[in-house]
Amino acid sequence: MLGMDLPAVAPVATAGGAYRVLARKYRPQKFSELIGQDAMVQTLANAIRRDRLAHAFLMTGVRGVGKTSTARLIAKGLNCIGADGQGGPTIDPCGQCDPCVAIAEGRHIDVIEMDAASHTGVDDVREIIEAVRYAAVSARYKIYIIDEVHMLSKNAFNALLKTLEEPPAHVKFLFATTEVNKVPVTVLSRCQRFDLRRITPDLLFSHFSRICGLEGVEAEDGALWMIARAAEGSVRDGLSILDQAIAHADLDGEGVVAAAQVQDMLGLSDGGATRELFGLLLEGKSGPVIDAVRDQHERGVEPLSIVRGLMALAHGIALTRVARGEDPAETPENREAMGRWAQAMGMARIQRLWQLLLKAHEEVARAGDPLEALEMALLRIVHASTLPDPDELARLLAGQGGVMAGNGSGTAPGMPTAPGGAGAAAMTTPPSRQDNVVPLDQPRAASAVSPVPDMRPDPGNWTLEGLAGELSNSGQLMLGSLLRREGRVVSITPGVLTLSRQSRLTDGDAADFARALTATLQSPWVVELSDADGAPTLAEQAAASNAAAEEELRAHPLVAAVIRTFPDAELIRRGGEERGIARDARS
Repeated sequence: MLGMDLPAVAPVATAGGAYRVLARKYRPQKFSELIGQDAMVQTLANAIRRDRLAHAFLMTGVRGVGKTSTARLIAKGLNCIGADGQGGPTIDPCGQCDPCVAIAEGRHIDVIEMDAASHTGVDDVREIIEAVRYAAVSARYKIYIIDEVHMLSKNAFNALLKTLEEPPAHVKFLFATTEVNKVPVTVLSRCQRFDLRRITPDLLFSHFSRICGLEGVEAEDGALWMIARAAEGSVRDGLSILDQAIAHADLDGEGVVAAAQVQDMLGLSDGGATRELFGLLLEGKSGPVIDAVRDQHERGVEPLSIVRGLMALAHGIALTRVARGEDPAETPENREAMGRWAQAMGMARIQRLWQLLLKAHEEVARAGDPLEALEMALLRIVHASTLPDPDELARLLAGQGGVMAGNGSGTAPGMPTAPGGAGAAAMTTPPSRQDNVVPLDQPRAASAVSPVPDMRPDPGNWTLEGLAGELSNSGQLMLGSLLRREGRVVSITPGVLTLSRQSRLTDGDAADFARALTATLQSPWVVELSDADGAPTLAEQAAASNAAAEEELRAHPLVAAVIRTFPDAELIRRGGEERGIARDARS
C-alpha cells in the first residue's frame, strides 16, 4: 500500500556506532515511504511521467509531516540516473547511484540546502542569484532547498522574485515552511504549492508498530495509541516520544513499552479516573469531584491534562451520539462508557458541557494556580449539571412536559412530581383556560393603548388615545408622544379637550395641540388647561396594565417554579409582550 512501506531492514548506524534517533534513522528515502501524503506523491509522479515539472515547489504544513524530507526526495528523483547510469527523472529514485547517495548524505555539490532562519538577508539571496547562472557541475538539475522560507526578509523576497519567475532551465527551487501565511503572495504565485496533511492516528499507529518491529522492541497497542494521539499529526514528534518511551521501558528492565509507563511519562490522566470524574460531574456530586481531582493531582497529573481528558470524553460522547462509529484509538472501557452516556444525554446537554469544559481549559491554562482554577471550574459544571436544559424548560413552560436534566424527572428542582414516580413527566396537560391565568402559549391581552380605528368616530366619541393616534398618524409624532406622556384628561367634549395643569404641559403646548388637532381633524378644536385633577396619562395606564400582566404571569405555577429554580431570572419582553419565558442572564 502506498505510503506505508518501510525499509526491509533497519538502516545502518552512523560512523563510529553513534546512536541515531528514530526520527533520523527512519527518515523516508523514497516516496513510497512517505505516509499520509498520497495525493502529493501522485501529483509529482504524474508531473515527472509527463515531463511537466514546475521550476519551483512550495511544501507547507505543520512540523514533522515531511516537508524537508519531501524536498530531498524531489531532488533525488530529479537527479537520479539509475543503477545502470542511464535513468532519467523518476518518482522512485534507486538510492544506489552517485547522485542518490550524495544527496541522501547531504554532500551533493548541486543540491544546496539553506536555512532561511539564519540566512535572512539580501546578501544571502544575492549569492543564489549569482550562482544560478552557472550550470550544474555533475547533476541534471541544480536544486536549491530553502527551509523555513517565511523567515526571509521582505527585501530578500523582492530580490528573489525575478529569478524565481524565470530561472534557468537547469535550476529548481524547493521551499519549505510551517507558516505559509507569512510568505508574500508574489512568491506563492510563482510556486507549485503542496499542503502536506497531518498524519492520522491510525497511520501513525501502524508506522510506529512497524518501527518497533524493526527495532526489536515489544510495545503494547495502548501505548502506541497514546503516542499516536500525543504526536498531534507529526511523525517526528511521535518518533521522538517513541524513542523516549523505549528508553523508559529499558530502564524498567522488561524492555516492553507499556501503556501505563507511557501515561506516566507523558503526564496523561488515567482513563479510569477520568471516566469516574466525568460521571461525578454528571451526577452533581461536588465533594467527590474535588476529592477525585486532588487524588489525580497528587499522582502527578497536571490540571490541564485532567481538563483535556474530560474534553476528550465529551467529544467522544458527541460523536457517538451522531453515530460516527467507534474510534479504534479508544479503549473498550471508554467506548462502552461513551455509548452509555450518549444514550442518556441529549445533544443540548452535551454541548453545554463541552462549552463549560472549554471555558475551564482556558481558565486553567492562564491561572496562577491551575489546581484552584480547575476546582472552581468543575464546581461550576457541577452546579450547571443540576439545571434543566433550555429546550426541556421551554417544553415545560409550553405545557408539553419533558424530562429535565439534573433530577431525571419532568419537573424542575423544587417542583412536585406527578403521580407515578420521579421519572414520570410532570404537568403534561396545559393549564385550564378557565383559570384566571394568562395562558403561556398565547400573547397577553392588548395594552391600554389600543390601535387607532380605521374610521374616525363621531365628534362626540373622541378619546385621548384616539386623538393622540390621529396626531401620530398625521406626522405630528412629537405632539402625539407628548399627549400620551403628559396628557391628564379632565374632560373631552365635541371640539374641546380639557387637560389638567398637574402635568408638565404649558399654555404653549395647549395651543400647539389645538392647532394640530384642528388641522388634522379638519374641524375647530380648543385645548384648555384646568386646575382640576385629571385621569392618569396613557403612559401610566400602559405601565399599570403591563405590571398587572406581569404579576399575573408570575403567579402562574410553572413560572413561579422557574423563578425558584433560577433566582436571578427575569421576564423578558418580546415584541412588546411578555411571553412567559424566564431566562437567567448569567447561566
